[in-house]
This record gives sequence, C-alpha cells and structure tokens, in this order.
Amino acid sequence: MNSEFRNLPGVDQVVSHEKLQEFQESFQHALLVGVVREDLEKARRSITDGNRCPTIEEIVASVSGRLRALVNPGLRPVINAGGVLLHTNLGRAPLSPEAARAMTPVAASYSNLEFDLEQGRRSSRHVHVEDILCQLTGAEASLVVNNNAAGVLLGLSALANRKEVVVSRGQAVEIGGSFRIPDVMRQSGARLVEVGTTNCTYAADYEQAITPRTAALMRVHSSNFRVVGFVHEVSLEEVVAVGERNGITVLDDLGSGCFLDTTVYGLDPEPMVQQSVAAGVGLTFFSADKLVGGPQAGIIVGKRQFINKLKKHPLARAVRIDKIRLAALVATLVHYIKDETTEKIPVWRMIAAPLDEIDRRAGQWARVLGNWADVRDGETMVGGGSLPGGTLPTRLVAIRKGKGSHSPQALSRMLRSRETPVVGRVNDDILLLDPRSVLPEEDNAVLEALHSLAEVLKQKR
Repeated sequence: MNSEFRNLPGVDQVVSHEKLQEFQESFQHALLVGVVREDLEKARRSITDGNRCPTIEEIVASVSGRLRALVNPGLRPVINAGGVLLHTNLGRAPLSPEAARAMTPVAASYSNLEFDLEQGRRSSRHVHVEDILCQLTGAEASLVVNNNAAGVLLGLSALANRKEVVVSRGQAVEIGGSFRIPDVMRQSGARLVEVGTTNCTYAADYEQAITPRTAALMRVHSSNFRVVGFVHEVSLEEVVAVGERNGITVLDDLGSGCFLDTTVYGLDPEPMVQQSVAAGVGLTFFSADKLVGGPQAGIIVGKRQFINKLKKHPLARAVRIDKIRLAALVATLVHYIKDETTEKIPVWRMIAAPLDEIDRRAGQWARVLGNWADVRDGETMVGGGSLPGGTLPTRLVAIRKGKGSHSPQALSRMLRSRETPVVGRVNDDILLLDPRSVLPEEDNAVLEALHSLAEVLKQKR
C-alpha cells in the first residue's frame, strides 16, 4: 500500500481543527463533515495518481475555502466596460432603478398576485400587465412567460401539435444556446415544413406548401446573423396575406423585440412589435430582457382567441412568470407609457447617449492613467441577439502595455478582481474600456479602479 495514504488525517481530526472553529459553530455538523469527506476523497484520488499526500493544513485550507464560498454569493454586480450593451454573459439588460425597486416589496411580503382586491376572490397574474401590453402594441390580448423560448414552445404546442408549420428555410435558425427552431418544433409536437432556399424565399413557396394539415405559417427574425448578397425575403405583410387567403394564422418570432424605432438612433431597422401586430399576425413572440430593457421574460401578444388557447394549455403553468419579475416588467413597461424610455431604461440611455458626452467621460478615465492610456474611436455592439452587425460609434479608453508592466490580460484580471469587478476587453494586446456600456452613475467606481491600476503601472516602470 502507498505509504502516502497513511499520512491522510481522519475526518474527526480535520473537523476538530482549530482553524475550522468558526465553521464548527455556525454550520450544520453533517454539512461540515460532508465537505471534509469530499476533500479527503479528492486527496485519495490524487495519491492514487502518484501525487503526494496533502498536509492537514492544506486540507483545512481547502475545506475552509469551500465553506466560505457556500455562504458568499457568487452572483454579484459588475461594471460592463466591454462595449456590448446586451451582454448575455453579463445578464443582458440592466433594470431601471424603478424596476429594481418594484421587486422588493412584492418579494418581501404577500401580494395580490392572483387575488382581486375589489371582489375578494381569485384572479389572474396576467391582469397586472395585459392592459399595458395591449395599449403599447395594439394587440387584443397578451400572455407573459419566463422567457421567449418558452413562449415559442407554448405557442407551437397549443396551436400546432401534430400539425404542420411552414417556415422559410433561411429562418430555420439557431438563436443561441442550442435553441434551434427545428428542435423546438419537434419538442412541441409540430412538424416543420421548410420552404424556399437559404437565401431566397417567395410568397408562392408558402402558398404551395399549405395542406389540410397546416396549422400556421411562421416568420422567425434572424436576430443574430444577416444574409447578404443575392437574397429575397418575403415581407411579413405578404406572409399574412397568404395566410388570410388560406384561412391560416401567422406566428411571428421577433426574438429580441423592440417598441422603438432603432433608426432614430443611427442603428439598422429592427422589427417593431407594433408593426407585427398591425400586419395582422395571430401571435407575436419576443423577449423582455433585451431591447425592451426589462427582466428575463417572454412576451406573447396577439389575437384573443389564440392567447386564450395558450392560457388554457397545461404547459402555461410550467413556464409562467414569477411575481418578482412580473413587478419589474410592469415597472419597465410604465416607462414606455410615460414616454421616458431614453431617460429611465438603461439600455436605451446607453443607445441614446451623445458621442460628445462619451468622449468627455473617456477623457476623464484616460487622464487617471496618464501616458499609459489614450482615447480613440471605436464601436459599441448592441448584442444579445439584437441588430446583427449593428454598432454605435463610441470613444474607447485604450490601455497599453508599458515597459516592464503587467500584460493587458493581467491588467484586465486586476480590474475583474475588484469588489465591484470592471469588465473590459483585450484586442491586439491592448486593454479597451468603453464608456457607452457603462452608466454615468458607475463612473466613480471605474475611476477608483483606474486609480488603483495606475498605482500598479507606476510600480512596474
């Protein structure tokens, strides 16, 4: 037997170690013992692989680190200076202060989530948001679920199970995270019928594909890619006209979804929810946490007869929105009702920010770093599966590698290691920070981080 195994301490010896005393007093004994056993088993496997036995101090340090991690939340706020406004890895759209505040009282107490205060009887959680959505979009009815993927799955399951749904071959896409339209169709029980080609589809292709088993025609917006060159797409109005001639409804998956005209802000046109409803589609699906600027949710608007079918479907309960996000969504939509979007909703504040103001902030950031930084032109991506290829002009703070200093990658890690991490990006061996993706009220935290970085750079000269 490998003599290293004899050096392994016993479970009781580790549990009773003086450096674990604080955990002995505050943690469940069974949990503490379980973590120690896991670490000792990990040590046994390491010894089996030919490594030395860790000391009891090393084992105690490992156990201590794991126990601290259990009670210190890993999910925390960061400052996004990376230049992608709707960064999926960073949680997509930040909420307005009003939306964030709306969640707290609903989370901390009972609420009238599904209770009619006037009548004193059970109600529906959807009444809190339905009228607002109908007023904003012109739709007859609405339904909110936990994300857009769930909304599309629910819609197809309720309206097209064991039936056919016609989609342009160029729109049988993968949105991201393995969310593929053909797979969603299959899961819902619907049969996908592809028409046209990858680059060219015509109204006649839809017309010729309709059979007695056709439940719907579907438009899927190419949220995160663009096909250029020899292409032909059928307009939504044309698809709706084909559907009306044949008594077939149209489903419209907008992906990101948008209530504002993006061209006003120098961006490419993004399909607006109001335009989809006005075109006469049966149901329109879109996200709440992208260009809408709200919490994660999937919004479905459209004709009442179809919304009612979705509400009654068994899957609706499995994918329904919770009370906390519902409160945040309502508060976000109120900003649109009050016409205060670019003043209140963070993603639209960033999109609408004037370039001269961004230049002023970038200059302030760069002055902290002196000769190690300069301000240069750049582009900010909207991201989050919105406006593929669409960017906004910005001014970037470029932090160069100085003689004897840390690499840009190391400097980037230093910014990320702060109590409030600052996330930038490294291109061509230069660390870049983009003020457009940072709210002005976060500037003090960025300046504090840059002052610390400047001290490090000075020491490395």
